[in-house]
Amino acid sequence: MELNFTHLLNEYRKLWNNRKLAGDEDAEAVLKEAIERELKDENSHPRVRKPLYEKFFLAVKRVTGSNLDAADKNSLIKLHIEMLERMK
Repeated sequence: MELNFTHLLNEYRKLWNNRKLAGDEDAEAVLKEAIERELKDENSHPRVRKPLYEKFFLAVKRVTGSNLDAADKNSLIKLHIEMLERMK
């Protein structure tokens, strides 16, 4: 199944109202970079950063608790899993 990264990036933006994400010229790269930053907790001060697996749990919880379409939730969770596996 081919993912529509532009659509998924827009759906991901709905999860983070106040977070700026780069443009849509390469939606796949922007989305994957944003998920990686989220999992690394780079948007928090270094002293309050959470461990990788805790951030993964919180990210999945945020996605599943959102009002997004079930297929979009599933795709975003799969991307989080893919990025987590790359970071291990």
